[in-house]
Amino acid sequence: MAKTAITPTREENFSEWYQRVIQAADLAENAPTRGCMTIKPYGYAIWELIQAQFDKEIKKRGVQNAYFPAMIPLSFFQKEADHVDGFAKESAVVTHYRLKTTDGKIHVDPEAELTEPYVLRPTSETMIGDAMSRWVQSYRDLPMKLNQWANVFRWEMRTRMFLRTSEFLWQEGHCAFATPQDAHDNAMEFLNLYHDFGRDVLAVASFIGEKTPEERFPGADHTYGFETMAQDGKALQSGTSHDLGQHFSKTFNITFQNVEGKEENAYTTSWGFSTRLMGALIVSHSDDDGLILPPMVAPHQVVILPFLRGDDRKEEIENACRELNNQLIDLGIRSLVDDSDDRSSDKMWKWIKKGAPIRVEIGARELDAGTLSYVRRDLGKVSKEDLSVVDFVAKVQSVLDQMQKDIYAKHVQFTQDHTVKVSTLAEAEAKLKDGFAGFIQLPVTETEGDAFEKLKEEYKVSRRCMPMDAEGDVIIAKSY
Repeated sequence: MAKTAITPTREENFSEWYQRVIQAADLAENAPTRGCMTIKPYGYAIWELIQAQFDKEIKKRGVQNAYFPAMIPLSFFQKEADHVDGFAKESAVVTHYRLKTTDGKIHVDPEAELTEPYVLRPTSETMIGDAMSRWVQSYRDLPMKLNQWANVFRWEMRTRMFLRTSEFLWQEGHCAFATPQDAHDNAMEFLNLYHDFGRDVLAVASFIGEKTPEERFPGADHTYGFETMAQDGKALQSGTSHDLGQHFSKTFNITFQNVEGKEENAYTTSWGFSTRLMGALIVSHSDDDGLILPPMVAPHQVVILPFLRGDDRKEEIENACRELNNQLIDLGIRSLVDDSDDRSSDKMWKWIKKGAPIRVEIGARELDAGTLSYVRRDLGKVSKEDLSVVDFVAKVQSVLDQMQKDIYAKHVQFTQDHTVKVSTLAEAEAKLKDGFAGFIQLPVTETEGDAFEKLKEEYKVSRRCMPMDAEGDVIIAKSY
């Protein structure tokens, strides 16, 4: 059997493989806090690139960033019973404001109970709705388009780093409009933006569509989902967009005077994605040697490795590497020289596991020839090519661009190969019984009634979304 850097392989144990990739790439680790993770610098650098590129896109669309408290008064949720019911079992609650030391042990002071408990933010519709009730007074204040980059808390019972944790990072957009059409257009605009961002930045294929009423966000008139496929065929909800109608504006009194001077309730939306996208990158692209990163989100798009044999010509080789590095940085490429004391073979495998898109090697042979060797991470050693330094510098951006396209095309093909369309629930059941792993598309009417509920229970599938380009159909799949 071929030796791989990650064991077990995807085929042997996908779940364990996933955890090992995170460890090998040095992305994150389990935190002392139950169900939480510590995102390590390399993992956070990927998140920062995702954040920066998406933040630029939303600001083009008139969105402003703000920040709201993480602790939300319980009374805010009591105003919105339908909404809180969706999060009640996952809510973490702050009930006391002081600790006390007794006999050298720290414990909660029973006399410091809060008059009103606070819920740690599972989402911010209630808090932002309260703010909008003050900030929106006239039609001139609309549209109001806000976003916050924040952490949220959902007390998950079964956790997995990036995919499902008790605390995670996300962006949540919240907007208010004068008309239902404006709100609908905004919800669709950001659903489509998620789709485009997934394609252009994350290199992931996706299905976008409306959620069925059973999967709808609590309090929304319509919920739209951005669904991607993992290499084990499971679905991953990677973003959502909600048309909330006037539901929250009536609860939190978000009203405005229209052009005629009459008071109306605004129409609101919300949309968001989270660090789940980090998990999507791993399960969509990576292989049995570790992480594969699309160049758009790679902290180091090119890693330059000095190949040394002892101290012979060490300084000369390292100077050549640094000179190349400076040229690449001047081109706007995120480049790094790994001049650590590790053995050359260890450095090579380190950056394979960390998913650096292009790995460059320069040793005495290359120095004498005025060349370098480079390898694409997604293609491996078959892509190894020797070029002059001048030619590589001229070509490197086009190589990165092609790699971005190729990684996306590969995921598109995988998604298509693992998506089937059937006409009846019986056909869907036959596929699942045969061990089919992927997306099954069928008429949504086939998922109504007890028969589908039994199928859900037996095969652990759920309705993912009703694709925009297939009216009347729904996709079902196992999911994370």
